[in-house]
Amino acid sequence: LSIAEWRHHPWRHGVALLAVALGVTLASSVQMINASALSEFAQALRSVNGQPDAVIAGQGSAGLADGLLARLRLDEAVALASPVLEIDGLARTLATAATGAATTPNAAPIPAAASASGPAPRSALRVLGVDALVVAALAPDLMPRPTAGADGDRLDGLDPAAVFLNPAAMSALGVRGGDSIELQSAAGWQRLRVAGSVAAAGRPLAVLDIAAAQARFDRLGRLSRIDLRLHSGTDAAAWQARQALPVGARWSSADDAVQRVSNLSRAYRVNLAVLALVALLVGGFLVYSVVSLSVAQRTPALALLGVLGLAAADRRRWVLGESLLVGLLGSALGLASGAALAALALRLLGGDLGGGYFAGSSPTLAWPPLALLTCFVLGSLAALAGAWFPARQAEALAPAQALKGLGGQAGGAAPAWPGLLLLAAGGLLALLPPVGGLPLAAYAAVAALLAGGVALVPVLVRWLLAGQASTRSPVLLLALQRARFARQTASATVAGVVASLALSVAITVMVSSFREAVAVWLDSALPADVYARSDADGMATEHGFLRPELLARAAALPGVARISPSRQLSLAIKPQWPALTLLARPLGADAAASLALLGEALPAVAGETGVFVSEPAAAIYGWRLGQQIELPLPGAAGGQVRLRVRGIWRDYARQFGAVVMAADDYQRLSGDLRVDSLALWLQPGASASEVQAALQAAAGADQPLEMASTAALRQTSLRIFDRSFAITVYLQAVALAVGLAGMAASLSAQVLARRKEFGLLVHLGLTRGQLIRLVGVEAATGLLAGSLIGLALGLAMAVVLVHVVNPQSFHWTMPLQLPLARLALLSAAMLLAGVATALWSARRAAGRPAVMAVREDW
Repeated sequence: LSIAEWRHHPWRHGVALLAVALGVTLASSVQMINASALSEFAQALRSVNGQPDAVIAGQGSAGLADGLLARLRLDEAVALASPVLEIDGLARTLATAATGAATTPNAAPIPAAASASGPAPRSALRVLGVDALVVAALAPDLMPRPTAGADGDRLDGLDPAAVFLNPAAMSALGVRGGDSIELQSAAGWQRLRVAGSVAAAGRPLAVLDIAAAQARFDRLGRLSRIDLRLHSGTDAAAWQARQALPVGARWSSADDAVQRVSNLSRAYRVNLAVLALVALLVGGFLVYSVVSLSVAQRTPALALLGVLGLAAADRRRWVLGESLLVGLLGSALGLASGAALAALALRLLGGDLGGGYFAGSSPTLAWPPLALLTCFVLGSLAALAGAWFPARQAEALAPAQALKGLGGQAGGAAPAWPGLLLLAAGGLLALLPPVGGLPLAAYAAVAALLAGGVALVPVLVRWLLAGQASTRSPVLLLALQRARFARQTASATVAGVVASLALSVAITVMVSSFREAVAVWLDSALPADVYARSDADGMATEHGFLRPELLARAAALPGVARISPSRQLSLAIKPQWPALTLLARPLGADAAASLALLGEALPAVAGETGVFVSEPAAAIYGWRLGQQIELPLPGAAGGQVRLRVRGIWRDYARQFGAVVMAADDYQRLSGDLRVDSLALWLQPGASASEVQAALQAAAGADQPLEMASTAALRQTSLRIFDRSFAITVYLQAVALAVGLAGMAASLSAQVLARRKEFGLLVHLGLTRGQLIRLVGVEAATGLLAGSLIGLALGLAMAVVLVHVVNPQSFHWTMPLQLPLARLALLSAAMLLAGVATALWSARRAAGRPAVMAVREDW
């Protein structure tokens, strides 16, 4: 019977199947892309780090002293100690090969003009200094492999003028063995000969002799980490516990870096997964409407089978079994399409999830079994949940009455307590703290609010019509009476409308609030007229700093009123969390005036160094106003400095926190006088483009700068924001379309279930137009209630998203902004589209001849 019904109406269950498949596709593709990116990153990390028994890492550019390496090599438990120097830098190629023409470590850097045709564009890469004599035992993929055929190639791994590139660096720079490249260092550009390659995977990487790296990058006597291989039988944990590490040193592992990247994108991944679950939720409402239509159309068949002996419980199991099959097929289709979508995204976009966390990676597709099984089960459960109430209706069917065409299911007054209980639960869940740093309770609050709003639809319909006086119009009287008492009909009609409108309103308010907050924040974050820095992405600030003479020239440029240099560096506070950003810049007497502070700033205290921490930093590390904190500052005595939190400021640029310190305090504590960024205030009437050109000319061709005006930065930032949230527009359109489709299916179900009622009304004298108006008024009443609930529910969900989900996920707060015009337009469009859909369904009902509608009663 099910197969025969599906053959006659394939589109109906096909719509439900596609709705389930859509949610499973989104959920599974997100999981596969993320698993692929993390797997690729972990493999690349293992390729670079090898498999040491223990790792000692230093803090920032200060790193570790060479003396620790010597002490460890004398330890009886240590079989092998491999020193590594890690530097994030910039590289550029030369137009002509420079075999044999490289500088020595102590020679002056060759200016860019020495190249026949000038320097090529710069590329970011990681530079590793290694000991070629021992690295192969711990990290064989870092072993330099000289280019075959070159003279003396066996000693190239120790040549201070040689560098070895991995495949990613070869491709990014467009070079091969024998070519020359230049690496940016503190002393200038250092020319090196590409003597061969290394097998390490992942991002662009350059490997050279550690002594040459220390000399060229001003790190004499310093190391980034020491990889250790212990003798067989040594208890690594017990041995580590006995070691007394110097200040600034810590035990580390490859898993720390993998966990760090996982934490970097965790909140973003969870939010994408919730969007996929939203698609499943809306798909469940569509399944509900489609199955309701199916049950209504098969009411005579179900009634006949009931008279012939089919039990009520069997009817329920029949409907649920069909829906479960739809869910299983839809989930299987969703997994297949999710894999195709993930493979396409990895090919076109790499491993970037859209948030910039895995940019530049091109991993192979991974299949996380537990995550995919979860997506499959959730898709099947969504189909079952959507079919539960229609299956109960089929179970409660009275066969004798249904055979006579009495298909209406009017009921008594719908109780308000279930909906109110769900709304109260949603409010309480929104007050709970995050679980493991994720707003799981807040997401549950959104689901409870949505379910409670749908449950209150018939209650609100009855409340809206309770005070309606009697009318002389029979059509209006019939419509009002049916809308007042048919609580199941009202719920089935507008459940999808309430869900889709509420989600659309919540997303609209959240995005509008976020965009307005970012726009206001940019006004305070970009006070200058022009900004310049030494590199495009801030990755190589350790060696791409601005020269002191450039600052003097910039201040003297025509049209420049004043300048403000600054320094930016990363500080690792927790090994498994992304680094904190330290911003050292002039603050002046009124430091609070240049920051978007949350509340008042504390006054400076003599003898203490005050700092201002960003809102995410305060949330992640639990810092409070007036608290004394410690930060690992390179160059500081003891490696740690004690600071006092004078204020907390709003920052939408750095998700994992930033600390602002006065430039003079930073230079006094660290001894670092370098700067890497420059803000310029222009005189009235000065041209920003002319100042930028003059600044680049002052820097010279050897130091290309990344520059932009405040207007350009603001425009670019908002354009990136709009592009990042463009998918929400499509999500809203899909949600609204699904809601309207569910309403159309539900209205069609009502029309079919009431065909004899309509035939009787026509026999009693109602015209075709009056019948259409009857259905239209009924639908408009339910849609009005649904729109009011959807609007109110969307605002409540928006409050949870803005004030709970965002702070708990991304540690950002923002004021709630209500785009009243857009919300009114959205609600009116939903209401008008719903009424138009209802009128279209009514025309179909009125098109059937009255005699045919009641012929079974002859």
